[in-house]
Amino acid sequence: MVILCVESSGNICSAALSVGADKVFSSIVSTTGEHASLLTTAIGNVMAEAGVAFSGLDAVAVSAGPGSYTGLRIGASTAKGICYANDVPLIAVPTLEIIAEELFSKSSSVEYALPMIDARRMEVYCAVLDRNFKYVSQTEAKILDSSSFAELFKHHRVALGGSGADKFKPIVSSANASFIDDSNAKAQYMVRSAVRKFSDKEFADVAYFEPFYLKEYVAVVSKNKVLEDALKQQ
Repeated sequence: MVILCVESSGNICSAALSVGADKVFSSIVSTTGEHASLLTTAIGNVMAEAGVAFSGLDAVAVSAGPGSYTGLRIGASTAKGICYANDVPLIAVPTLEIIAEELFSKSSSVEYALPMIDARRMEVYCAVLDRNFKYVSQTEAKILDSSSFAELFKHHRVALGGSGADKFKPIVSSANASFIDDSNAKAQYMVRSAVRKFSDKEFADVAYFEPFYLKEYVAVVSKNKVLEDALKQQ
């Protein structure tokens, strides 16, 4: 079983290749705003390192969101293009589950994972998952304050991470909250879910798959552009 995993939902653009039961090749490119050009580089890196041709793929897995609108669309279009070209199925892995996989792998003593994706200001996209990757609380957009998840921390040890966790860390005082640094979504942590979904034949529709944005994308017009248009009309 050979599965290519693609992750571009945030600032870390990465690819991983799962070959067989326990061999994983990975390539990570940390950048901002250059996913369109660098994602294909990361994919090329893992394919070359493993010595696998695209025709040898059994499936492609992609980070399904939530996350950056642009990043998710680049990842989805790239994954779908490879699937079409090689006639292989598409697997969608929720981004918060990818982060949770890393949190659990780096913290053996916790009961739950609380992955968080930055959604500007004090808002995050988040969910609570147990070690069987069952959702204790569903994915939501949440504005954080000092009382957020207080009841959870009161009774359980929880690992937190992701791009939104850093702004929560200064306002959490519970000893049951363990913050795992540098735990943003990475393709290598998609492999477990991708392999399971492949075995269960849990595939996304290549033609109609769309990432889960959680919030609708809103284009913002700069103030300078508004001023320029107003001056033209005078």
